[in-house]
Amino acid sequence: MAKHSKAKRGIPPKSDFNTWYPAIVEIADLVDKRYPIKGMDVWKPYGLTAMGLIDQLAREEMLRTGHNEYRFPLLVPEDLLDKENKLVSKLKAARKAGVEPSELRIDEEESGFKKEVYWVTHGGENKLETPMFLRPTSETPMYTMFSLWVRSHADLPLKTFQIVNTFRYETKQTRSFIRVREIHFFEAHTVHADQNGADMQIQEDAEMVQRIMHELCLPSLVSKRPIWDTFPGAWFTKAADVVMPNGRTLQVATYHHYRDQWADAFDLSYEDANGEMKMCHQTTFGMSERLLGAVVGMHGDDKGLVMPPSIAPFQVVIMPVASHSDENVIPAVESLAADLNSSGIRATVDKRDVRPGVKHYDWEIKGAPIRVELGPRDLKSSNCIATLRTGGKVEVDLAGASSRIKELLSEVSEELRSRANTVFSSLIKKFPEENLSSSISIIDTIEDGVVYEIAFEGSDSNAEFLEKKTGLTLLGVSDQEFPKKRPCIVTGKLTVNRCYIARMY
Repeated sequence: MAKHSKAKRGIPPKSDFNTWYPAIVEIADLVDKRYPIKGMDVWKPYGLTAMGLIDQLAREEMLRTGHNEYRFPLLVPEDLLDKENKLVSKLKAARKAGVEPSELRIDEEESGFKKEVYWVTHGGENKLETPMFLRPTSETPMYTMFSLWVRSHADLPLKTFQIVNTFRYETKQTRSFIRVREIHFFEAHTVHADQNGADMQIQEDAEMVQRIMHELCLPSLVSKRPIWDTFPGAWFTKAADVVMPNGRTLQVATYHHYRDQWADAFDLSYEDANGEMKMCHQTTFGMSERLLGAVVGMHGDDKGLVMPPSIAPFQVVIMPVASHSDENVIPAVESLAADLNSSGIRATVDKRDVRPGVKHYDWEIKGAPIRVELGPRDLKSSNCIATLRTGGKVEVDLAGASSRIKELLSEVSEELRSRANTVFSSLIKKFPEENLSSSISIIDTIEDGVVYEIAFEGSDSNAEFLEKKTGLTLLGVSDQEFPKKRPCIVTGKLTVNRCYIARMY
């Protein structure tokens, strides 16, 4: 076990990631975890603002691609969930039997979210005739309404999204942003005339995810999930995973292709140009506060957070120096802040009556990308010193401060991307054995905190063998194929399928 250095300013060393992460989210004032319901943190202004800026990145992508924002009710009646469960049960059984869902007749069983939801059984003192639950996601309430809205091919495509809280009774160990019971959730749901339209939407979703990840300075692995990890009601599921510094993968975005399976269950059909009734095809796209958790985990260091400029609540913090000795300092500081804000830079002035060192430490912990000091000497020279959270100090001409600060913010972003890519690459290794079947004690050679790259083209039983043999989880088939065929790690069959196995959150 690595020897950890002494905690500084109450922050454990990041090398002890499992201790560092839960500590830093509170020390940096993102959330307060003391609310008396496990897995339901109180968002504090700094964390909520950062999350709001992530939401804005997603919202801009949605509006740019023709989606419209809706807001659906929080409560869902039980009979709608029963409809979803019947569908999910049928699809799971059909998948297991290797037949089309339409060929299968089964009795209803409990599937889907029924065991994970929070139930509402009373309205005041009155017992409800139909119990309700807090939404775990929104397929059921949305599609109930979609079937009322879609009548003709002229109504398609229907592209919707909402940013809401969802609720799931999580039984595993909770962790801020990563595994919670009240989830800050983004979800997009679309309806199309045919499979081709849905196919194109999945591609659009993938491109949007990568643009958002670029803004967050996060590299990711994108893979088509294996059958057993596919959303039960989906034809297939794709997901983006961030590799955290401890080598565990964190799923931060998913997009599902439903084909016409949900449409059939919810009577979601339309009249085409020839007057024929046809079933719609659908997709969903989801992200959550896990994106903020990934930012915290990847970019933070022993000194605190390091916020990417795109989501930093304050991109620049200006600190007056020796304002008591020169009455011109405060007006100059406020003028600089106004100039930066008018140019689109989020700037604030720290006027607290505390030592400069305290201000520096506080904003270093919060991860402000740039800190600027401005005092009498700076006014005389018409220059100020900008300290970058990624390291280094730069002299900035006050006359052209806004344009230079924008350049420095871009440099901070590029530095974070470079660092993240370095960490990302260092955590991905080639699997130690070409053929798993030939090794008896392979688990003894598995390194902790590593994501392994493998060639795999096998059955569900082969995948089960792989996971039991390694103690790791198969993420699925990567979007990035091998340039040349390689032998499957289990079967030896040649394949270009690049897959990853890892420990997941």
